[in-house]
Amino acid sequence: MASTYSFADVLCAITGPGGNLSLSEGGVADEGITVEMNDDKSSMVPGADGSWMHSLHVSNSGRVVLRLLKTSELNQRLTVMYNYQTASSANHGRNLISVRNPAVGMSITCEGCAFKKLPPNVNAKDGGTNEWAFDSGRITQVLGSGDPSL
Repeated sequence: MASTYSFADVLCAITGPGGNLSLSEGGVADEGITVEMNDDKSSMVPGADGSWMHSLHVSNSGRVVLRLLKTSELNQRLTVMYNYQTASSANHGRNLISVRNPAVGMSITCEGCAFKKLPPNVNAKDGGTNEWAFDSGRITQVLGSGDPSL
């Protein structure tokens, strides 16, 4: 079982119309990559008599945010993909983003991903980061199983 984590072990890639890019090298900022679900998986309604009812929600949709250094050449490559995919609905929402860390057995697959918008372009004293946000139709995760074969 793995007991050490390093962002250096994280592998991230995007595949879709107009591009196939490795996103885990060439300028990923220390702030890294965030994958989060849109909705809670469960809700509960309490009864007046102390009983309760759970509702299981089926949505597995979510959001992926990739933070790149302002100077990363990946910004230009993602801009080309964004422009291509937003020029026609035939190309929109067809990306697959994978995030893996084989050292700790983590695997995340994000299907049906669409660029949310171009990142805010902040020009300031310090260069900062560009945050690329994607909506994902379905996110499947195996977190930290400790099995490097994933």
